[in-house]
Amino acid sequence: HLAEGAVCRQSPEQREQTLAQMETLLQATGFPYHLIHLEEALQLPPSILQPGPERSSTAGPSRPSYKEAVDSFIQQQRQEGDSGTSLPAHSTQDTPAAPSATPRLPDAAQTQELLRAFEAAGTATAREELLEMLRTHLIVQTARDRGYAKVMMGDSVTRVAIKLLTNLSLGRGAYLAVDTGFTDQRHGDVMVVRPMRDYTAKEIAFYNFFYGVPTVIVPPLFTKRREKPSIHQLVERFLLGLQEEFPSTISTVYRTGEKLSPEPAKASSESQRCLLCLCGLDTEGGE
Repeated sequence: HLAEGAVCRQSPEQREQTLAQMETLLQATGFPYHLIHLEEALQLPPSILQPGPERSSTAGPSRPSYKEAVDSFIQQQRQEGDSGTSLPAHSTQDTPAAPSATPRLPDAAQTQELLRAFEAAGTATAREELLEMLRTHLIVQTARDRGYAKVMMGDSVTRVAIKLLTNLSLGRGAYLAVDTGFTDQRHGDVMVVRPMRDYTAKEIAFYNFFYGVPTVIVPPLFTKRREKPSIHQLVERFLLGLQEEFPSTISTVYRTGEKLSPEPAKASSESQRCLLCLCGLDTEGGE
C-alpha cells in the first residue's frame, strides 16, 4: 500500500487511522504486504531513472515458473494452517503484526519537502502527473528491492479509458501501448501488468458490496482555491457523464484505444529516453 495522505491534505491523525485500517485489511488476506509512504520518493536512488536489466522469462531449475511459484505459496499456506500457525505478514517498517503505539509516519521535514514540490507545480494537471510519476517509481523500486519481477496494478477498464483520453489530451498518444496496455515492460527488470482492466469500476464496486469486501476511502489530490480542474478530472467527468447516457461509452473507448495503440519508439541511447516516464522520445516525424 502506498500512503498518499500527505498530498491529500490529511492530518497526521487521519493518516494514522487510514494506515491502521489498511494494515488490518492487508493482514486479513494472509499474503505478504508492504506499507510505503509517498515521502520515500525523495530518497529514491538515481537508478530508478534507468531501466533495469531484463530478466530471463524462461523457467529453469533455479527459476520456477509463475504457476509453480503460486502452487508453492498455496501449499505453504495449507501447511501453516494445518499446523495452527498463520503466515506472517511483512511491512516496510519491520514492525510486529500487532498495532504499534509508536508513530509510523515520516518525519515532518520530509512531508514539508514533498508538499513544497507539489505546490511548486503550477497547475492541477502538473500535480496529477507528478503524483503518477512518483507513485510508479516508488512501486517499481519497492519491487526491485524485494526481488519481485512483476507488479499487478488495479486499473479498471474505466480508469484505462480515462487514462487513454487523458494521454491523447496531453500529447502522449505515442505511449498508449505502455500506459494502458496489459503489459508494461519499459522498466526492464520489473514488468507491470493490469489484470483488472476487463472490469468496469461499477462492476468492481458491486462485487465488493455483495461479497462484503472491506474498502478504505482515500481522498483525492488537493486542489488550490479557485483553481481550474486538471485535464484528468475533466476527462473523467466527460467520460462518466457520457457513460450515464450511453452505457457502452467506456468499453467503446477502450476497444478503440486497443486498435490505436502501436508500440512506442525504442530509445537507442540514454539521451533519447525521457527521464520521467522512461519511454523513448517521440522526436521522429513521418508516420
